[in-house]
Amino acid sequence: MANSQPPRSQRPAGGGGRARRTPLQAALYWGAVLSVWGLIFVAAFFAVFAVDLPDTSKLFEVERQPSISYLDRSGALVAVRGSQYAPPVDLDTLPDYVPKAFIAIEDRWFYWHPGFNPWGIVRSQIYNMTSDGGPLRGGSTITQQLARNLFLTPAQTYRRKAQELILAVWLELRFSKKEILELYLNRVYFGGGAYGIEAASQRYFNKPAPQLTIGESALLAGMMKGPSRYSPVSATERAARRATIVLDEMVRLGAITPEQRTEAFNNPVRVNPTLANQRAQYFVDWIDDEVRGLVGEPTDDLVVETTLDLPIQTAAEQAVRRGVAAGADQGIGQGALVALDGEGRVRAYVGGADYAESQFDRAAMAQRQAGSAFKPFVYLTAMEQGRTPNVRMVDEPLRIGDWEPRNYNGEFRGEMSLQQALAQSTNTIAARLANEVGTGNVAATARRLGITGKIQLDPSMALGAVEVTPLQMAQAYAPFANGGFKAQGYGIERIRTADGRVLYDHNVDKPQRQAVIGSPALQYMNQMMRGVVTSGTGTAAQVPNYDLAGKTGTTNDYRDAWFVGYTGGFVAAVWVGKDDNTTMRRVSGGAAPARIWRDFMGAALPRLNAQPIPGGVIEPPQTTPVADPIGDLLDGVGGMIGGGPDPAPAEPAAASPEQIPY
Repeated sequence: MANSQPPRSQRPAGGGGRARRTPLQAALYWGAVLSVWGLIFVAAFFAVFAVDLPDTSKLFEVERQPSISYLDRSGALVAVRGSQYAPPVDLDTLPDYVPKAFIAIEDRWFYWHPGFNPWGIVRSQIYNMTSDGGPLRGGSTITQQLARNLFLTPAQTYRRKAQELILAVWLELRFSKKEILELYLNRVYFGGGAYGIEAASQRYFNKPAPQLTIGESALLAGMMKGPSRYSPVSATERAARRATIVLDEMVRLGAITPEQRTEAFNNPVRVNPTLANQRAQYFVDWIDDEVRGLVGEPTDDLVVETTLDLPIQTAAEQAVRRGVAAGADQGIGQGALVALDGEGRVRAYVGGADYAESQFDRAAMAQRQAGSAFKPFVYLTAMEQGRTPNVRMVDEPLRIGDWEPRNYNGEFRGEMSLQQALAQSTNTIAARLANEVGTGNVAATARRLGITGKIQLDPSMALGAVEVTPLQMAQAYAPFANGGFKAQGYGIERIRTADGRVLYDHNVDKPQRQAVIGSPALQYMNQMMRGVVTSGTGTAAQVPNYDLAGKTGTTNDYRDAWFVGYTGGFVAAVWVGKDDNTTMRRVSGGAAPARIWRDFMGAALPRLNAQPIPGGVIEPPQTTPVADPIGDLLDGVGGMIGGGPDPAPAEPAAASPEQIPY
């Protein structure tokens, strides 16, 4: 039967049929649907992520840790720790290329987006989904960065990013673009404790922000990707490459001309010399905790006047860096140096070859075996018991219990004087001598002079099987250099507030100097340790025309190498080795450490106007004094078995009254 219904095109609009929407109607319909769902999404978004948003009422309040400025002994700035804020800068006072540098590299669509860049967010999410691990990228605009700096933490989480976006929109609704950019430049962190463009300009270039050049502006803008990674102080080359990218972007966006970029390249940026040198960071770390111990947690900006001498510190850092680099093929991985004067003032302090690579402080924290650098405490104990440098002993095979000491070269040289034995660092004689005078007495001598760590009393302690730090060794040798007085190493002279109120003064209630070495033992030891430098194992440390003395030290398997030396009123201890305590390739104390010491002292001594070692010279008698071998042997046995507490150190004889120069 034929179909009686009319064609579809002839059906009426009503009844069972439904008319098709025109393209415009479809667009309006789906637009309305998407709008409704968009509103639902936004409402849900705000409900989930805005519930614990931070308080925005304190937008203009600045909370910070007080800054601590460290000065060297002449008043030169060494470092600033804590936060440094400067008065906010009016955007209109800055050259126009300063804000443009930040816009070019951080947010080129700054003037057109509503606080966030959708395309930037999409790109960052694609990266986050396709990358394996690592920090999340957020595609943050300048407004989002400001929101994070003002209100949020830097945690790399989706929740924090969502809250950052909400706060960015709020900032855009409340402030103009100019106000947002001004807030950003005045609050963003530039590393080194500097917050805001003015503080950064002062910190890195020692000038106010309105005087910034194009190159300086590009360098600061480049730091926003990572203030420490792109610091012009610790990462000069990386910072320069980043600044070049900023300059190229500025040209591409028309912020500067190609000619201005060329001019910026032709005028290298000069960083504040104090910061560029990055001197004494290990030293500042060392005394930073002590500041709080002396005056409590600071509530005001502080100024700490230290004992450091920056020119000498520079010489020390350069000497350690060169010495470690030169010995790298022998397995030298690190070095440390501590120099102090006769009063204990630390004048140079190097805790490692490169602070940027490792902040571990080997000067005060690394406990390393002293090797033969410990022998002067053995010989001093012997001198105080009546021996002299002319006493003769025999270098021959020796056995003390189960221990048989061997010499460095594996040979025995027969009879020699104590002076010759110390100069040549003869192990058998040092071991025999410690056994005779008593290892407990040797330990007491070392503690009396400044060794503060644990000292074991086994016979091997005579050869330096004792863990010490360079700081301990420097202060323990200081009495040889200053006329026989104890010199506790210290680095802080005064602490005051920025307005001049003194909180601590080292010289207030300063105790009377304690004599720890008397005559003639002091003169005998100086005579013997001069011989180490003039004709013994330390000849590589010689600096012409100066009165020098010292001792080398090398441990078993070449794990540690030392040279500790001094002149009148000034001592320096040098250590080299590896952080993992593995062996070097035949590095002895008379090699790399002695050369580092000579390099440093050659630069430091002219500045110090160093004087001869005080105390003069006392000629020892040529005849060997009568000894009590049985009594001495019993003392040694008692020390070895550790049958009781170490004997109290005897009061030293009156020390030389000669005034030391430092």
